[in-house]
Amino acid sequence: MCTVTIIPKGNNNFILTSNRDEAPNRTSLAPEIYSVKNTAMLFPKDELAGGTWIGVSEKNRLICLLNGGYICHERKAAYRMSRGVVVNDLLASDDVVSCIETYNLDNVEPFTLVIADWNTNLKFYELVWDGTEKHFSVLPLAPKIWSSSTLYNADMKQERFQWFEDFKKKNELDATTLMNFHKTAGHDNQDYGVIMDRHYVKTTSITQVEKKEDIVDMQFHDLQRNTVSIKTLKLQQTVNE
Repeated sequence: MCTVTIIPKGNNNFILTSNRDEAPNRTSLAPEIYSVKNTAMLFPKDELAGGTWIGVSEKNRLICLLNGGYICHERKAAYRMSRGVVVNDLLASDDVVSCIETYNLDNVEPFTLVIADWNTNLKFYELVWDGTEKHFSVLPLAPKIWSSSTLYNADMKQERFQWFEDFKKKNELDATTLMNFHKTAGHDNQDYGVIMDRHYVKTTSITQVEKKEDIVDMQFHDLQRNTVSIKTLKLQQTVNE
């Protein structure tokens, strides 16, 4: 939920990869298919809270959460509801754009959502909730990297952006090379390498979602248990405009 890349692969296909930076004792369950709000969803589950930071639904949509908005915020003692609830609600919605427009985010902790929706042609969206306002935009279908504002300052974000730019120039972007980026970029910098370790918080897992026509493969690398699992969700047929 703290370092995310996305790339389009043509024909409504894409690859999104997410490194989760979390307290080492906060474990996650490997991805499974769940029924949430009468909708089939594939996601890894936070064992403590029961929610998720990344999921795909049969509504032809992927949503990935990063903590924080544009800048590091001061956390309140309590919030009205978990950001994981927002992820599930948007995954289950029939129209993600209209749902975002009307969704009540008052007293929800700031976050950034990366959204891929292919109900018509593939679209990438970004939603930033800064605690006061929603900032919703359509993104170009182009490779992009995000770093969570709660852990990485502007200088760190810029250096990580440059790692990705350099990587793109030297590599063909596919599932294998992107997983390698998410495992090795900035490897000599424990503090803000893409796999980071500050002792109280560290990269605990990597989740990669690859959409290929009418299926989605979700690959989950549990760095705490040193295990890898893959689960597949069969999708609805898309309708091209």
